[in-house]
Amino acid sequence: MPLHMPTPENHSKRRLILGSTSPYRRELLARLGIAFDVERPEVDETPQPGEKPAALAMRLALAKAREVARHHPEAVVIGSDQVADLDGEPLGKPGNHERAVEQLRRMSGQTVIFQTAVAVVCLSSGFEQSDLAAVQVAFRTLTEAEIEHYLRTEQPYDCAGSAKSEGLGIALLERIENDDPTALVGLPLIRTCRMIRAAGVPIL
Repeated sequence: MPLHMPTPENHSKRRLILGSTSPYRRELLARLGIAFDVERPEVDETPQPGEKPAALAMRLALAKAREVARHHPEAVVIGSDQVADLDGEPLGKPGNHERAVEQLRRMSGQTVIFQTAVAVVCLSSGFEQSDLAAVQVAFRTLTEAEIEHYLRTEQPYDCAGSAKSEGLGIALLERIENDDPTALVGLPLIRTCRMIRAAGVPIL
């Protein structure tokens, strides 16, 4: 069933599917007030040897959209992926407390680029577009006590780079520089809106 019922003004002729079970992406897409379904893409997210963070994010966003679209060729499918880029090294989701501590220690006092890719695919129409939103994030110099307090409080173990900027994680930062304000949370909505409109899903 659709998560959000369309109104006559924004009813889409094509079904819209978010190829992600991320609660952050789901919440962001819901802001648009249009109907969409959610489906988990079965994609191996292992980086390829020597793969740069931006290339990894783009490849996985496309792979996720294509995988879900393969099962729903008439639908417009959104895929997205985010990789933290620390001096060219990809940092993914830590998965546990120990790896999160290590990530935040390494990012302390550094500028990290969060590479957030989005792809939109509709197989029946032959539509496929992708784009990348790079967000520069400057971390404060963090103490061990700050790292521990933050991780125990927010437990951001499912977030690339071990921090949630929309929550307490903002206190870890000195500045954020980007051109798509929701990109750091996980889905660049300006780019997403542009692509799903082009794919035939009206928004306004």
